[in-house]
Amino acid sequence: SIKMDLLHSNGVLIIQHLQRDYRAYQDFLNFMSHVGDPRNIFSIYFPLWFQLNQVVGTKMIWVAVIGDWFNLIFKWILFGHRPYWWVQETMIYPNQSSPCLEQFPITCETGPGSPSGHAMGSSCIWYVMVTAALSYTVRWKEKSAVTLHRLIWSFLWSIFWIIQISVCVSRVFIATHFPHQVILGVFAGILVAEAFEHTPAIQTASLRMYMKTNLFLFIFALGFYLVLKLLDIDLLWSVPKAKKWCANPDWINIDTTPFAGLVRNLGALFGLGLGINSEMFVTSCKGKNSCKISFRILCIAASLATLQLYNFVKIPTHTEYLFYILSFCKSAAMPLTVVALVPYCVHSLMRTTEKKLN
Repeated sequence: SIKMDLLHSNGVLIIQHLQRDYRAYQDFLNFMSHVGDPRNIFSIYFPLWFQLNQVVGTKMIWVAVIGDWFNLIFKWILFGHRPYWWVQETMIYPNQSSPCLEQFPITCETGPGSPSGHAMGSSCIWYVMVTAALSYTVRWKEKSAVTLHRLIWSFLWSIFWIIQISVCVSRVFIATHFPHQVILGVFAGILVAEAFEHTPAIQTASLRMYMKTNLFLFIFALGFYLVLKLLDIDLLWSVPKAKKWCANPDWINIDTTPFAGLVRNLGALFGLGLGINSEMFVTSCKGKNSCKISFRILCIAASLATLQLYNFVKIPTHTEYLFYILSFCKSAAMPLTVVALVPYCVHSLMRTTEKKLN
């Protein structure tokens, strides 16, 4: 406990230093915090990659969902505090003169702080993207383009670490994480992504397998929560702390609670399984148009545009259980749209156009 207090107090000094000396970079750091938001995986990264390479896109969803599930379990086990409430409750500062940490609209997350979900999600997804991009250059090592391969390798991994460091600094800057929490998140994300580099079975998983995986993840998380609750251990202990010490009550969002993330990810995995095992996917993404560059570009553009419309769909938060159900449905609709609905519509449109031309 003393060592953890020391770690936290040193983290507070780093946060104060960032907020004082890097004020000019506030907009950039807030932007990088949004870049690391796990929700971007489903609305931006996945639509791009799935149409370019279905293997990578499928892996991306699995890595994101399993990684975020592990993040939830780790958060419940580690009981990590967040800086913006820890400084208000700790007794290590004399005369109750706790340091003043500035808060922002994205500071007041309600779940435990360790490991960082943003850092973990960002590192695992960017790891998948970088390794996928480098897989296209592997054959160059056997030819005369060895130097070019090394340059690309160095460039992509440099981009990877620049993004991870920027996301980590941004999360510390807004006082929602301590430095050790974001570092733990980055390396945990890399481990999850690396594990899926050696799990080819996900590419041929049936809808039954998707449903079994969803059921296991939900039952394990819910069972873990209920067992500890019977032992008088409240895993939602962080929510009242967030509500108490957040500078602005409007910044508290139910979407940041532990179960909200679980439901969102289970919905996304179910939607992917439903889409990949649908007739619309087989007809469009496995048909003759699937190899055409024009088909893929149209699918990417239409998918990104359609998914942005989902942001305008506001789920009511007055009833918690209704919020979870609608959140699951909305999350399932996003990969289903990318995998089946949009490609099928584009395929039908191209086929109709070809018939008219003929």
